[in-house]
Amino acid sequence: MRIVQQALYLEVADRLRAMIDAHTLTPGAWIDESAMAESLGISRTPLREALKVLAAEGLVRLEPRRGCFVNKLSEQDLDEIFPLMALLEGRCAYEAARNATRADLDALDGLHADLARYAQAGDIDAYYETNAQIHEAIQRLAGNRWLSGLISDLRKVLRLSRHKSLKLPGRIHESCAEHLSVFAALKARDPEGAEAMMKTHLLRQRAALQALDNAAGAAQPTRAPPALRVASGDD
Repeated sequence: MRIVQQALYLEVADRLRAMIDAHTLTPGAWIDESAMAESLGISRTPLREALKVLAAEGLVRLEPRRGCFVNKLSEQDLDEIFPLMALLEGRCAYEAARNATRADLDALDGLHADLARYAQAGDIDAYYETNAQIHEAIQRLAGNRWLSGLISDLRKVLRLSRHKSLKLPGRIHESCAEHLSVFAALKARDPEGAEAMMKTHLLRQRAALQALDNAAGAAQPTRAPPALRVASGDD
């Protein structure tokens, strides 16, 4: 029975992770445990165990007497995570450039052709999924399980800002060009070049998020100061 219950809460964690990824559960949202358990057709026990798993991954936070909330990445979180991801994924690209076979590069060639097609069409959803497949493929080619584990954990958290950077005008085409530069370095067996371009790709993604936030802030209407009240003889 214990094995079945463990499998159930892990399955529930997968379902919730997918809901967060799809923004069905949006950043900052409160998770109604009773309603969620009912919608999933389970008791609250496996749900609570699943929420503990997601809390350990940084996707949700559990607050005493308030409940569970989907995490929302702060500017400081992003400033801390993206340089770290740039270092880790840069190293993946470095090792992939040394390890990739001709068959590996042929498989990546097809993914990059798809990526360019989706960028041209402006299909953000398809672009995002293909982009993720490329990053994961390069991660596998690096063949470093320690590096892979660190990246996978951080990538789960970064999916809280899914698609957002690609909404910046022109970013999808810039992102595609950056990926093609990484791929060119992989084909040239240039580890240093692949590492440098992958770092640039991640840091420019952070810059795109900052530009979007700055634009959103500038678009917010400013409140006019209260009008001065002219004193009357009755005051």
